[in-house]
Amino acid sequence: MKVSYHGHSVVKIESNGKIILFDPFIKGNDLTDLKVDEVKPDVIIVTHGHGDHLGDTVELAKKNNSLVIANFELATYLSWQGLNTHGMSIGGAYEFDFGKVKLTPAFHGTGLETENNEIIYLGMPAGVLLTIEGKTLYHAGDTGLFSDMKLIGDRHPIDLAFLPIGDNFTMGPEDAAYAAKILGAKKVVPIHFNTFPPIKQDPHQFVNMLDEGIGQVLHAGEIIEL
Repeated sequence: MKVSYHGHSVVKIESNGKIILFDPFIKGNDLTDLKVDEVKPDVIIVTHGHGDHLGDTVELAKKNNSLVIANFELATYLSWQGLNTHGMSIGGAYEFDFGKVKLTPAFHGTGLETENNEIIYLGMPAGVLLTIEGKTLYHAGDTGLFSDMKLIGDRHPIDLAFLPIGDNFTMGPEDAAYAAKILGAKKVVPIHFNTFPPIKQDPHQFVNMLDEGIGQVLHAGEIIEL
């Protein structure tokens, strides 16, 4: 299984001939190496409805007939756009043909801004536990630090965690380092940093806060094999 990072919160997983894409914010993301016309996901998992995470989901899913997995409200909204969706809620899990998906809490906001200066509520933001090929990956989405991360780690031994470190909108490096500790993840990769001025961070400084061998900074397109 190949797991790669592609800037901001974009994560791609290649397993058993399928491509799973998290939070495909591609257009407008200066830090990604992906192009909408070139990536062909079988599955898209969206943690919440903000534009820098929902991103290019609609275009990608229509072009590739992708299955889109998200919280119930967001999945319903996307189904109205003609997408093939599967709605879930926090705490719920579902066994798909590619692996098991479980939604976890994430403390953040959500909503889609319209041209009429309105915000459409799109359900509670979530983190995602993906169990695939005997490995468990945790994409925290956008979240602050919360104590139940320890329960997540205790209940689901995590092989690889993607944690936001940008501060301002999510955890900063110090809180993310504590999150890594209580999650007990074997490997931690920082995400959601440097895309915009308010979330400018040094990911190497974050990695240095972790126990030796736990943290790894991935540049866009870099791969971890599990």
